[in-house]
Amino acid sequence: MAYRYDKPDNLVDLIEDSVKAYGERPVFGTKNTQGDYEWVTYRELGDRIDNLRGGLAGAGVQKNDAVGIIANNRTEWAICAFATYGLGARYIPMYENELEKIWKYIINDSGIKWLLVSSAEIYEKVMAFKDETPALEKVFIIDATGENSMAELERQGKANPVKSIKPEPSDIAVLIYTSGTTGSPKGVLLSHGNFTTNVAAAKKNYPELGTDDRALSILPWAHSFGQTGELYCFTHVGGSVGFVENVTTIAEDMGKVKPTFLIAVPKVFNKIYAGLGAKMNETGGLAKMLFTMGVESGKKRRELAAEGKSCFLTDLKFKMADAIVFKKIRERFGGRLTGSISGSATMNVGISHFFSDIGVKVYDCYGLTETTPAVTMNCPIAHRPGTVGRAIDQVRVEIDPVLSEEGSDDGEIIVHGPNVMQGYHNNPEATKEVMTEDGGFRTGDRGRLDEDGYLYITGRIKEQYKLVNGKYVFPAALEEEIKLLPEVETVMIYGDGRDYNVALVVPDFEVLEKYARENNLPDDPEALAGNPDVQEMISNAVSDGLKGKFGGYEIPRKFLFMSETFSSENGMLTQTMKLKRRNVLERYMPEIESLYVK
Repeated sequence: MAYRYDKPDNLVDLIEDSVKAYGERPVFGTKNTQGDYEWVTYRELGDRIDNLRGGLAGAGVQKNDAVGIIANNRTEWAICAFATYGLGARYIPMYENELEKIWKYIINDSGIKWLLVSSAEIYEKVMAFKDETPALEKVFIIDATGENSMAELERQGKANPVKSIKPEPSDIAVLIYTSGTTGSPKGVLLSHGNFTTNVAAAKKNYPELGTDDRALSILPWAHSFGQTGELYCFTHVGGSVGFVENVTTIAEDMGKVKPTFLIAVPKVFNKIYAGLGAKMNETGGLAKMLFTMGVESGKKRRELAAEGKSCFLTDLKFKMADAIVFKKIRERFGGRLTGSISGSATMNVGISHFFSDIGVKVYDCYGLTETTPAVTMNCPIAHRPGTVGRAIDQVRVEIDPVLSEEGSDDGEIIVHGPNVMQGYHNNPEATKEVMTEDGGFRTGDRGRLDEDGYLYITGRIKEQYKLVNGKYVFPAALEEEIKLLPEVETVMIYGDGRDYNVALVVPDFEVLEKYARENNLPDDPEALAGNPDVQEMISNAVSDGLKGKFGGYEIPRKFLFMSETFSSENGMLTQTMKLKRRNVLERYMPEIESLYVK
């Protein structure tokens, strides 16, 4: 099928158009050592892109060459990306917090010749295995000056400028390596047209976004969600992006950046909601009463509005709570936040309604690395909580029922559109496995469409399993619900081929600190995870929270409590916070087996 590629149809024109149109406006903000944000303008960004492009050309980078980066989100990340695109080369991002063997694998698989790294520490780690990466010619340090530095490349490029190449929509822009929940990471080949059609579709769904809008960058640009949603969408409309310092400073950074719109994941809002509930319970008194009154009146207002009705007393109660309590919550977001796109999992409907009631709309969307990423999207003019929205412009969603059991109304989600990847790099077998004959991409996700075209995600096909009773279980849905409990940091459900489900639980030890003090318990993780009272409290909370929402056969009967959280460092999570179930099972299977002993 022939797709439409509106201008700009490549990422070079996208940024150059914005530099020209929004030159003196701020684009990227970075926290300095005093804790304040310093902003660079579009003009300054454009100058550095031009300089680095000349420097990379002088170093030998040519069309279709591979340029890699190991760095967190920062201004230089964007400069390196756009300078690479301007030479017609391919950009391969990697996470700073990654295993060195993964860096080495990606460097070799993608054929990276030139690599930029954030620090001297990472430089030394790469140089230690450089002999095992024969294609790698040169490594440059971002936070450095002099030889082998990005600054020196920019200095040389300024003295020897090179005009930008304007790639075709079909030209490869980026290789994003999948998180690798199973097997080795796969390099997803994404073209300029893949990205620009996704940006154009997002702009159609959110036409109100413009130069006054600002995001706080939370998600890694090494993943397509953050890269497309923040870097390309916001620069396309002349907006600005402030970089979060780290995950522990999000609340503080929101207050300083004052975002109007966020690209986020449900966990961000779940944690805030759980924290608010815990804070209100701890504070008690008038604050808790007003909070509860506001939540209840907000729900009532919404229900009445759906019937075309209103109630003076209900409105009055909500206004009181809003003026005294909810206003302070909005101020914690910086006071300007009005909306957010949330991906990676469907938001809990109740939490979505809560944030909507207090003035922060959260719009669920759906996508994958292989779809650059957006497939479906809720937005202000088409919003149905509990779904991940309708297909974006030029994208068609097909449901293949072949992999569903008899009587179900869902199946595998297949995506058709200009956002679908060009394939997996050096892996034609894997590409063939996921592509249909007419160019559709088999997502491996399970879902259904309602009569209005809204998509419901019902599970992950490769993760679903049957219990002995023949009933299917979709563990991710259970896990997302359990993680809403303030006492739970993370959880994994298991029961493949067993009589019942069990839950591997990592408690939220920060939340449990108060419980430990009140009950004279040691507050170290190992002691709390092993405490029978803590275990009973969480087990009961999990069971009570799932009743009425899931079948009795789905609710875990036994629990394994752990003091070590799941993380990318210990191999239990991917860099995008997805469970590596195989790794968790390999590590904890003896303990899991003990839960099935009669």
